[in-house]
Amino acid sequence: MLKESQVYNHWDIVYSCFVPDEMLSEHRLPIHALIYVYSSEMVVEDEGRTLTVGAGNYVFLKRDHQVKLLKHTADGAPYKAISIRFKRGFLRDFFSRLDKAALPSDVRRIREAAIVLPQSPALQSLFLSLFPYTDANVKPNDEIIRLKMQEAVYCLLDTDARFYPTLFDFNEAWKIDLLPFMEANYTQDMTLEEFATYTGRSLATFKRDFAKVSDLSPEKWLIRKRLDKAYEMLRNGKHKPSDVYYEVGFKNRSHFSIAFKRQFGVSPGGVAVSV
Repeated sequence: MLKESQVYNHWDIVYSCFVPDEMLSEHRLPIHALIYVYSSEMVVEDEGRTLTVGAGNYVFLKRDHQVKLLKHTADGAPYKAISIRFKRGFLRDFFSRLDKAALPSDVRRIREAAIVLPQSPALQSLFLSLFPYTDANVKPNDEIIRLKMQEAVYCLLDTDARFYPTLFDFNEAWKIDLLPFMEANYTQDMTLEEFATYTGRSLATFKRDFAKVSDLSPEKWLIRKRLDKAYEMLRNGKHKPSDVYYEVGFKNRSHFSIAFKRQFGVSPGGVAVSV
């Protein structure tokens, strides 16, 4: 896992540069994003789909979808990219200025969480114009950035008519089923706030919805699932107590040991020895 060597954020346009090798991150984006990979490549994983975005290519990431992003070197060059993020307020303002009578009809939204965009002179021109601002000492004024953001929206609309209903969909965030998501991710080092965000909810809504599907609170459900998983791993004799606590999602070994003994009446080491 690598540290970011450079990240410059001008309003909602972000330049990122990472030192060699790779970085894996997982996101559930609350906003749409357009990314230009300038150097090396990025691999996007989305529910079994894998997209490889090489240098000189563009990818659109749709809001309210969970994706894994693997950014790594290619041909010895560090990963470099420019991202443009489209917040709801900006898109509302843009939409208010459009001629509604000229909007395309009977066009469906983009269904995929990520799509690689075709090459176009408009996209190339847009991102080339942003490169001078990848220097931390060169900061554009807000009006220039606003114009570049608007240019980016026009590029997307000209690329595919499906961007009209996709970008200008101002409904509430998409919600995904709670239990399947938590069953798949309970060992991850995530806070309740992050579980709520990844399932498209505020923390309060997350807790209310969880109460409809479980008699346990989210906190107690997570602890029980993690302890059950730890017990199973220790019973098979292939894992040490010193390793298991972290693998099932506990941050503190002492907290894990106390909770484990309270749940099963034996310490983690006792289970390992009895196998």
